[in-house]
Amino acid sequence: MEIYIGLAVIAAVLIWAIVTYNRFISLRRFKDEAWSGIAVQLKRRHDLAPNLLSLVKRYAQHEKELLEEITRQRNNLVGNTQQIAESERRYSGTLGRIFALAEAYPELKANENFLSLQQSLAEIEEQLQMARRYFNSTVRDFNILVESFPSLLLARLFNFNVDAFFELEDPEDAKLPRME
Repeated sequence: MEIYIGLAVIAAVLIWAIVTYNRFISLRRFKDEAWSGIAVQLKRRHDLAPNLLSLVKRYAQHEKELLEEITRQRNNLVGNTQQIAESERRYSGTLGRIFALAEAYPELKANENFLSLQQSLAEIEEQLQMARRYFNSTVRDFNILVESFPSLLLARLFNFNVDAFFELEDPEDAKLPRME
């Protein structure tokens, strides 16, 4: 009888370990999928830059430094989650400066292509916020599993570590760039 109880306990622990390990793998894949969603939206946003730049260049020849800055930042989608978040914070600020520039050029502000680019950017920013929320919720679930007992025993055994959220240090950065 004691052997059956011992075997049942071992079987229960083994089943728990398999289920928990598979949960780690599932959450890691969900997190990867969520990061992919962020990457797609960031790429879409950065792909708008050439169109925006060519349009603004026609109106603001003397704003060369600002235009060069957005071109430089457009190629900066590498690093860990925190580095990319910081890079995107700077990129949003630069985009905001470009849209503020439109205030000085009423003909640019009224340009149909410029308005279309503004609308596209607003849609991308909305999608990016949704992707960021999904990513952060999957990271939250993963981190809870990594840090909770008894699953943290398997996390340590199989080297599952807490992941960083895609956070913006300043809540103002989460807002859409000003596009008046």
